[in-house]
Amino acid sequence: MAYGVLVVVGTGGMGVAAARRIGPGKRVLLADFNEAALDAVAGALRDEGHDVTTQVVDVSSGESVHELARTAARLGPVTQVLHTAGLSPAQAPVEAILRVDLLGVALVLDEFAEVVSPGGAGLVIASMSGHLMPPLPPEVEIQLATTPTGELLNLPAASPGAFASPGHAYSFAKRANQVRVRAASTQWGRKGARVNTISPGVISTAMGRQELASPSGAFMRAMVDGSGTGRLGSPDDIASAAAFLLSDAASFITGTDLLVDGGAVAAVSTGHTALSMAAS
Repeated sequence: MAYGVLVVVGTGGMGVAAARRIGPGKRVLLADFNEAALDAVAGALRDEGHDVTTQVVDVSSGESVHELARTAARLGPVTQVLHTAGLSPAQAPVEAILRVDLLGVALVLDEFAEVVSPGGAGLVIASMSGHLMPPLPPEVEIQLATTPTGELLNLPAASPGAFASPGHAYSFAKRANQVRVRAASTQWGRKGARVNTISPGVISTAMGRQELASPSGAFMRAMVDGSGTGRLGSPDDIASAAAFLLSDAASFITGTDLLVDGGAVAAVSTGHTALSMAAS
């Protein structure tokens, strides 16, 4: 019996919750840059009965991502790909954020478009921050959609000097993820597969808690307090949305972004929560 392969890139809270939710009955290929974290999560999932294979990956390396895709194909039909790996503003400088959050996503989209099975689906974790930044100039959106992956970081708009802070670079990269996935949907479609993004709000993961403790934490808490749900998101909230978009129930959904933020962006965009108040 051929088991479908679920690829989960990133062993943070959202990736682990999704692996638990979607992994039963599949071969799970779990990948991360941190080998110790990778082994610990894989061990816990195996103890729960999951069939897990691991591979260390550097998503900013084309060769490393290529090898991950080939490993996935050797395990069986690649039916679901979930890319959660990323660096937040509190974790890394501008250059690293651009390499991992921008280039890394483009590399994963390219390589897994080559191995995904017909009827398969991919999903990239973006961020609500991509919705909160001012609209990109149309010419920049076109560049982000069409520039070959190897040249992305050579774009003037993606130059480290174009960003005032890691937070600015992060928002740009996450907006670029939405654009890049929209463009990639036709490439994946030629294989009979779909690909989308999810833009989480403030989620109670280790990364999310680190951001809440950073200088931007007050801004984030104000958005949560002003949102329609008034609470932090959980990894399970994202796993539920991921399970839907990666399932046959979403077979007519591709090239789009699902905002899963508890209503934070809605409150800001309608003036209920003022950005100036949130930032104070």
